[in-house]
Amino acid sequence: MSGVSAFPSFIRMNGTLLMKMKILSATILNKSPTARITWHLDRKMEEGKGESGLRTEILMAAGLLCIFLLFLLFLYGKSVMIEKNVFTESNRELRNPNCGFYYIYRFMIQDEETDYEKLVKESYQNDTETTITLLQINLQNYRNGEISQRGLANIESLFCAMENIDKRLIVRFLYDWDGIASGQEPERLDIILLHIRQLEEILYRHRKQIFVMQGLFIGNWGEINGTPYANSEDMRELAIALGQATDSAVYLSVRMPAQWRMITQMKGVPEKTLPTDMLSGRLGLFNDGMLGNESDYGTYGVASAEEAGAYSPWKREEELAFQEKLCRFVPNGGEVIVENAYNDLENARKYLALTHVTYLNRDYDQEVLNKWAGELVREEGCFDKMDGLTYIQRHLGYRLLIADTDISQNFWKGSLSVEVKMKNIGFAPIYREPEIRLTICGGEERYTYLLHQSLKELAGGTQSEELLTLEEEIPLSGLSEKEYSLYLSIVDTDTGKHILLANEQEEEEEGYLLGKVCFPGRRE
Repeated sequence: MSGVSAFPSFIRMNGTLLMKMKILSATILNKSPTARITWHLDRKMEEGKGESGLRTEILMAAGLLCIFLLFLLFLYGKSVMIEKNVFTESNRELRNPNCGFYYIYRFMIQDEETDYEKLVKESYQNDTETTITLLQINLQNYRNGEISQRGLANIESLFCAMENIDKRLIVRFLYDWDGIASGQEPERLDIILLHIRQLEEILYRHRKQIFVMQGLFIGNWGEINGTPYANSEDMRELAIALGQATDSAVYLSVRMPAQWRMITQMKGVPEKTLPTDMLSGRLGLFNDGMLGNESDYGTYGVASAEEAGAYSPWKREEELAFQEKLCRFVPNGGEVIVENAYNDLENARKYLALTHVTYLNRDYDQEVLNKWAGELVREEGCFDKMDGLTYIQRHLGYRLLIADTDISQNFWKGSLSVEVKMKNIGFAPIYREPEIRLTICGGEERYTYLLHQSLKELAGGTQSEELLTLEEEIPLSGLSEKEYSLYLSIVDTDTGKHILLANEQEEEEEGYLLGKVCFPGRRE
């Protein structure tokens, strides 16, 4: 603990008030307060005043002195002593919701009754290090018509089984795993739209499990390519239907920035925010050709935005700048492919930070991942000399930390002023707004305050040095114990889990200990 302040400090903090009282005393007596009674006595005697007059003057001076001493005692009874924690950054692993490496799990839906609880348990038994997973659900057996009731029941059973797996879900419905979507997906758009409507109740019922819906059901491997439906009109109709079939807190995503612009009919991204009640505020990106070559395997084009137009792919530099703005508001993820200079460690670090990447495939491409693991990071701070793969894993998504705190007594408001400066050094924001709790505990007393600042404002990535100040005034009137502890906790509202912070301090039951507050004038 450091930053100790006691009653003398309080007097200094309120030096203006104390100085005014000294000036008042000195003004009345026209002398130093330490000699005021003697001076008055000598003065009166010189003036030849009687004993009665002297006694009156002495009593008045003594009265003023008593009032001043009583005021000091009052201040002492109301003052607090504060011990404040100093927070330092840590490079340790944090397993938080909605970010990190993931593995892919594939399930073919059919009418045959399936024990999904057993199947899911067996599939995930060795997956103990991730907090997020990509669930691919193949509807190929229903390409000619509606999903049967037995098929819907199996999908429901699959989602129910996933509730027992402590992971957040990236969900991709598709028809093709072989790169031949044209022969696997429905021949009519209305069948795909029917499937989306049929899934609405299931998706809404399991909305708290789902972080993001990947794709629009169409394309080779569900990646919105190699399909006749990858035109702006059909994609927009599918995106609107999927948005209506899912909860507004669930993100959607498409494969390319150009597809995002076609669907939203927006040519750029606003500087401040995207409207969360509209499709543009929910639609993110997934890139399964990440860092594969200059175009990320067809994700980007070769012409400038001016030359290509808003709804065609732009050259790499412009699309990266577009993603930097877009993915401050909506998530981005995918997989890296094909070992080459673009995915060398330093290039990859810059790319992942610039495009605010939240999740990556842990299986693919192993050549690239092994390359990262074989190189060391060189930078100032606690990550220096860490291997590149571990560094990237610990920066995927958000990585929040307490940078500084300030706790002080506001005497005139009768409150404790608390400020906590937060930083996000991860690649991406925390897209799902968490609940921020400030708790003060002492004896049998416990009070919790919900803070209303938005941690989503901390974009991370290239803005990792930005600070956000959490503020609260805690009334002192209801506190009757001699000593209290002050805690900060951040809670994911979907899972109820506390979000771990990248500080050396360990989280306690109530959260991270910010400091202690003592009332020295009170008895035990």
